[in-house]
Parts: sequence; structure tokens; C-alpha cells
Amino acid sequence: MNNRMKLEFSALSENEPFARNAVAAFCLGLNPSLDELSDVKTAVSEAVTNCIVHAYRGQTGTVVIECETEGDAVHIQISDFGRGIDDLKKALEPFYTTSEGEERSGMGFTIMQTFMSDFSVKSEKGGGTSVRMSKYFGRNKSSEVANAE
Repeated sequence: MNNRMKLEFSALSENEPFARNAVAAFCLGLNPSLDELSDVKTAVSEAVTNCIVHAYRGQTGTVVIECETEGDAVHIQISDFGRGIDDLKKALEPFYTTSEGEERSGMGFTIMQTFMSDFSVKSEKGGGTSVRMSKYFGRNKSSEVANAE
């Protein structure tokens, strides 16, 4: 049986650790390795931070996280209802940032793509952005055991 959860919270920076830990706790039933769990937490942190920093730009807003387990995978969707992304193709390029005056690396989407098994983004200018990510657990367990010896 698939498990599901939905979490909605204010787009405030103090909610980012809560969001990543809530998703990590949801994943525990799939018995992930510490590395796999760290990957999920990092990707969720990046996605939520993007919502807070870019979608609302200091204004109030809402972030919604929906998760579902399926077999050995967790599927995560993180959505905002903010500004949307002007040029999605450009935004997906490493080191691209719209916050040049701030200390932003422009690596958020690249990190999400690297740490998760599947990744996609949908955005509508003025209508918000949704990031969909999946992580398949247990696929590298045999190499982890070999490396531990």
C-alpha cells in the first residue's frame, strides 16, 4: 500500500529545517541509507529555499509539500504560488541566479537533479512553480557494503 502525506506551511526561512526533517521522517518506512536520506533532505531544503527566496521575495506566501511512497521510492512535489520563473530553461543552468546581489550560488536545481533519481519543474509566470522529485532507495546497497569492508 502506498503512503501519502501533505504538508502546508508559511514561506518563512525558519520552516525550511522543519520541512526537510518532516520529509525525511516520512521516508523512514522505506529503510533508506543515511546517504540516501541525506540526499532527500538536501534536495527538499534546496526546493523549499527556492520557494522562500525566489517565489515570494520577502512577501508572505505558502509552500506545499506532497509525498507518496511507491515500492522502494518516494515521490515528492514541492509547490509555491508565487511569481513563477521567467525563463525556466535558463533557470535550470548551473550557476544561474536572479539574486546576483546576494550570496546565492545558482546551484539549487542542479543539486536537486544530482541528489534525486528523477526531477522535473513546471512553472507559470505569476502562477507559481512545482518541483517534482523521486528517490529510489536501496539501489546502491551492495556497493555500500563492499565499500565498508
